[in-house]
Amino acid sequence: MAMYLPDEFVERVRAESDLVSVVSTYVQLKRRGNRYWGCCPFHQEDTPSFSVKPDDGFFYCFGCHAGGNIFKFISLIENISYYDAIVLQAERLNIPLPERERTPQEVAREKKLKALREVHELAGKFFHNCLTVTKYGKAGLEYFHRRGIGDDIIEEFNLGFAPDAWNKLLTAFERRGIDKDLLLESGLIVKRQQGAGEYDRFRNRVIIPILDERGRVCGFGGRIIDDGQPKYLNSPETVLFNKRRLLFGLDKAHRHIAQAGFSLVVEGYMDVISVYAAGIKNVVASLGTAFTVEQCKKLLRYAPAIYFCYDSDAAGQEAISRALKIAGETNAEIKVVQLPDGKDPDEFIRNHGADEFKKVVKQAISVVDFRLKHIMAHSDVSGLEGRLRALTEMLPVLGGIRNTVERSAYVARVARLLSVSENDILVELTKRGHGGVARPVNADNVRKAVHQIDDAVRRAGRVIIRMVWEEPALIEHFITLVPIKAVPVPVHRQILQALYDKYQAGSKFTDIMGLDFLGEESIAEMSRALVEDFGDEDGTLLYEACVRQLRRSYLNSQYEVHSRNAEVLHQQGDAKYIEELAISQKIKQEMDELQSVD
Repeated sequence: MAMYLPDEFVERVRAESDLVSVVSTYVQLKRRGNRYWGCCPFHQEDTPSFSVKPDDGFFYCFGCHAGGNIFKFISLIENISYYDAIVLQAERLNIPLPERERTPQEVAREKKLKALREVHELAGKFFHNCLTVTKYGKAGLEYFHRRGIGDDIIEEFNLGFAPDAWNKLLTAFERRGIDKDLLLESGLIVKRQQGAGEYDRFRNRVIIPILDERGRVCGFGGRIIDDGQPKYLNSPETVLFNKRRLLFGLDKAHRHIAQAGFSLVVEGYMDVISVYAAGIKNVVASLGTAFTVEQCKKLLRYAPAIYFCYDSDAAGQEAISRALKIAGETNAEIKVVQLPDGKDPDEFIRNHGADEFKKVVKQAISVVDFRLKHIMAHSDVSGLEGRLRALTEMLPVLGGIRNTVERSAYVARVARLLSVSENDILVELTKRGHGGVARPVNADNVRKAVHQIDDAVRRAGRVIIRMVWEEPALIEHFITLVPIKAVPVPVHRQILQALYDKYQAGSKFTDIMGLDFLGEESIAEMSRALVEDFGDEDGTLLYEACVRQLRRSYLNSQYEVHSRNAEVLHQQGDAKYIEELAISQKIKQEMDELQSVD
């Protein structure tokens, strides 16, 4: 459970943070007046609709309607909780977290985790220095350069080299006083099976640091540079390193995945590095194991689509089939990138160039197309028996298509390929119980540009929110004319009620206010109200005009209520209808007066 963060601490982190600086690390902003504008990092767009208003500490996108304060921005861009966003920003600013009473077990565990992280960071620097500034790294540099990996990518991925010696790392770390047990637990050294002593796990290998989503080193992958075995060697499983949950390159890729709308999954480290260097940065790889459900769910946090681009040899295609089965159990939109020439992505890029690889990615095919093509390639359909076997394999694929129109199109295609009747295929599908239920679309993971209905009443509500934010005492004047429960837009009612409660409690309005309990829609609408440019109109006149707008809306609803009451009472022969009629006529008179003012 997350530790409670006092308001004073959160306010300090907010006060010491610069929203424009934080956003600018992810978005290129240009200043226009008292606002900054750029292309939204949460959905694809060419025309900037993402606005930052530093004076009030809010951002808002007029395309996808994401909005909030600095912590909301960090939580969205880093895909972490609001609480974790506050903690992350505090860490960036070197603001210590508030202390609380912890159990001895918690203290020991935190100490161990911190020590393990420090050892991994030091090991990453050790390997990188061995590659770049010592004679030991010459062979490693030659290997990388031969593979087309330049010095800029070596630096960006902090690539390294483990010397061809039994204990270079062990000796260096012992000199620094690092506990040998910690090195054993991290997997950087291994106990000898015969005799006493330990030796380095990684030797004569180029080293690829493996980072978690927050960019912290949690393990290493080592690739042999000669003909030795195994070709790849990973860190063992530790409290930091869980291969089922980690994806190599995700620390760099996750923002690009969200922007591109899909993740590109390849097989190996070098594939990721080559593809990234080619300019496709939404690329990741699993860590020497089959693609897992945990990895799939992690990718779906950032985008609803996953493209698989494995080696085009038999083993690679079989690995894709297994990965597709895993991904198919989720709502992922899946496609397959098929490379010609039996190459892997790294080799294809070296042979054909980055532009050709990008073209191949754009030509990715659907899972159905891939499976049908795979079945046809491994079937002898020259005879009836072979065609029937192929059809038997294809039926589950066709049955998995939930869209009726799409399934009909594929049934027609299969019928042509196998020279069988469409009706016979449909009969077989019916026997297997495949229905036409539409497949749910996983739309929660990626924001899209949304057309939001806007009118004068909604705009007036945002003006009132903005004015009350800037001058809290106005809320008292406003509610004498328009009760909060009568504000026509529900989300505005929620925001104004929160502001009124804060005002009644004597609390300051800050950009932290309300974000603990207001929903996503309210946060975004409040952000829009504070960011939106209402032009050069005089603030007092604008406020009065918007109050009249909402007052008319309120009076109109009251007029309908009292007019209806008068009619019902009159039909019942109740003399009180005269009182209701008088009230409705008085309301109508005020409505006419307000109309004449405008």
